[in-house]
Amino acid sequence: MKLYTYFRSSAAYRVRIALNLKGLPYEAAPVHLLRSGGEQLQPAYRAVNPAALIPALALDNGATLTQSMAIIEYLDETHPAVPLLPADPLGRARVRALALTVACDIHPLGNLRVLKYLVHELKVGDEAKTAWSRHWITEGFVALEAMLAGSPETGRFCHGDTPTLADCCLVPQVFNALRFEVDMTRFPTIARIHAACSDLDAFAAAHPSKQPDSE
Repeated sequence: MKLYTYFRSSAAYRVRIALNLKGLPYEAAPVHLLRSGGEQLQPAYRAVNPAALIPALALDNGATLTQSMAIIEYLDETHPAVPLLPADPLGRARVRALALTVACDIHPLGNLRVLKYLVHELKVGDEAKTAWSRHWITEGFVALEAMLAGSPETGRFCHGDTPTLADCCLVPQVFNALRFEVDMTRFPTIARIHAACSDLDAFAAAHPSKQPDSE
């Protein structure tokens, strides 16, 4: 498999974690989101993913998958030995809700193309851009912390004592929160789960600083 990735992309980071948790080898194909105006916007990458977004996963059978959540669920269905979703319907719904709180409610507002639009089209300054990111991460984490702290289903990780899709999404978002200096003392459950994940090799190896294109 070949993963089109960028070291600091949250969505690619999720997929790297999932691949590592499942012990699946892959070739990293870095796509620099800033160099030359954004390599993801060039025809060569648009031929891989017309949406010009990271990640994409090229499978050995010739198919190419896009959208991190779809990629991870595909991996879970085709390599079920290390499940990332619980066996019961209620558990699966809860894990998906936690994951989508990050992937749909928080992450899109801090996506690179959104931040570039704020700067280049709306003429927002760097300080205001940072405040924007910090605000929306904090808003999302307030909800996520309540969901996690208020549920008996929360264990060492987001759901029980083994990592799930929710943890694959949470860890990259905490990385972003730290970049934007979000006050993590407000979110002790999120911080505790992030620390537990960080102790696992699968998460540590997926960290942006460990990627071949890390700057």
